[in-house]
Amino acid sequence: MILKTKHFGEIEVKEGDIINFVDGIPGFEKLLRYVIVENPDKDIPFKWLQCVDDSDLAFVIVDPFVFKKDYEFDIPQNVIKKLHIESHKEINIYTIVVVPEDIEKMTANLAAPILINVANKKGKQVFLEDDRYHRRHLILEEIKKSAVKNKDPEKQDTATEGGR
Repeated sequence: MILKTKHFGEIEVKEGDIINFVDGIPGFEKLLRYVIVENPDKDIPFKWLQCVDDSDLAFVIVDPFVFKKDYEFDIPQNVIKKLHIESHKEINIYTIVVVPEDIEKMTANLAAPILINVANKKGKQVFLEDDRYHRRHLILEEIKKSAVKNKDPEKQDTATEGGR
């Protein structure tokens, strides 16, 4: 089917690519069908969750592990049942991103990830009861923290000694 969208113009959508959100997305409970629009630049991790039933509605999403390597949570049992999850390998996890004018203040909602069962194309936004995660988690701040953690002092010392 051809979907006319506000942000991407006309895109072709295969019925098998449509994700059915079992409870909708909070604030958009009556809109149940979405597709993921890939970024044409494979080096940029952001994608879009485009609503099939409202061509004006699209959310910027990202795999949270791109910027928060230690992101972890338990999937509630009721969600496992609703999405018919049989294995963790069936699940893709995304977070909704807010991109303000000042790109340095770009945030991701780590407190409410989106889970998609890729095996059956069912999705749900889950609200976590975990104080480690916030609705407005600064993405660039997390990337900077990760870069500092990943610096290997031994490699830096070797490089310095080799340059003498």
